[in-house]
Amino acid sequence: MNPLRRPVFRRLYAAQVVALVGTGLSTVALTLLAYDLVGGNAGVVLGTALAFKMVAYVVFAPIVGGLAHRFPRKTLLISLDVVRAGIVLLMPFVTAVWQIYVLIFVLNLFSAGFKPVFAATIPDILPDEREYTRALSFSRLAYDLENLLSPLFAGLALLFLGYSSLFMANSVAFLISAVLVLVTTLPVIQAVDRPGGLWKEISFGIRSYMRTPRLRSLLALYLAVSAASAMIIVNTVVYVREVLGGTASDTAAAFAASGAGSMVAAIVLPRVLDRISDRRAMLTGCAVMALGMFLMSTSPGLQTMLAVWFLVGLGWSMVQTPAGRVVNRSSSASDRPAYFSAQFALSHGCWLLAYPVAGLLGAAIGIGTTAMIMGGAVLVFGVLGATLWPKEDPEMLDHRHKAVSHGHLHSHDPHHQHEHAGGEGPEPHSHPHEHLAGSHRHTFVIDDHHATWPQSSHP
Repeated sequence: MNPLRRPVFRRLYAAQVVALVGTGLSTVALTLLAYDLVGGNAGVVLGTALAFKMVAYVVFAPIVGGLAHRFPRKTLLISLDVVRAGIVLLMPFVTAVWQIYVLIFVLNLFSAGFKPVFAATIPDILPDEREYTRALSFSRLAYDLENLLSPLFAGLALLFLGYSSLFMANSVAFLISAVLVLVTTLPVIQAVDRPGGLWKEISFGIRSYMRTPRLRSLLALYLAVSAASAMIIVNTVVYVREVLGGTASDTAAAFAASGAGSMVAAIVLPRVLDRISDRRAMLTGCAVMALGMFLMSTSPGLQTMLAVWFLVGLGWSMVQTPAGRVVNRSSSASDRPAYFSAQFALSHGCWLLAYPVAGLLGAAIGIGTTAMIMGGAVLVFGVLGATLWPKEDPEMLDHRHKAVSHGHLHSHDPHHQHEHAGGEGPEPHSHPHEHLAGSHRHTFVIDDHHATWPQSSHP
């Protein structure tokens, strides 16, 4: 079934698209603001602002994800949208570079809270995996279309208005997103009473993510994606303008080629994933990216470069589009916000490393040699991903529990079968109880009752 036929998903998807377009408009406006403030040094300002954005993502996403279960999901999402709208409205009043850095950092603190919690909501409203896969495809398409269309919309707006209007448009977009969330009935986050203190709650997502073999593999594959995509984002303009002597239009065409490749993969993948595993599709995507990087190292002309960048975009979408399925499969419903936030933080940490490496290498040793090094990195990370992710990766696993006594909020499920003394109240409820030692088999994820992966299932 097409997920757009479901009103709940349709409204949430509209909220995502509107917010993305608004953010794209602000990106264009930010470049113009930076140029007004510092002229030819605008690139340095934008690069630093991008670094602040990534740091905000890496630091704040796990905090929100770890604590998201404490707040009503709808209230949390709406509040984050409204705050983002207010921050963007301050942008036209910036008079110094440091103010740009502060506002970008604060804005992305709240985006780091909104995006993974929003992403964790989609599998709750689309429990069917095939439907959810198509939703992930739509989401990937939304990101690619935003990259292509936002500059066009901004250019049209700037024919009639100043760039400050783009910031206001972004603020309105966030408010529209908030309204769409407000009129949507969202599933309630399942109650969680996580044992331990505040630090254990905040770190739960990262710790659980890194204890799951297929998610460790996913992190390796995102290191590969970041190496390839950083090469394109950072060095395309240098190669086209300095090496090929091309124009600004040629540079735009190169970025569009990688976006087109990503979109093609996003459109085709739902049918492909009906036939092959996520692991196989994602490892193939990694190989495609490595091939593209090695072809780039031959210093191709513009037309060949466009084909190579299309190939790389195809490869990175083959990795990124199914990623939500892998995270969803690895987490229980109540822990999804923590897992998706961990994925969000760790993946952006990969880009935080890759951007400066790609830029520094490109300037020091040339684009061709840098492409060869990045291609080698993609290949190494792909092999690491294949090693960490077992070929046989069943969801149902035999495992053993040690005896333990503790108290936390719970319902009576396969891990909570015990007698009551009376007065405990309706489920879920909290009281001291004992888990007896024993072995059993069920869908296995790392959670409060399963702290380590069964040894026999490690790669």
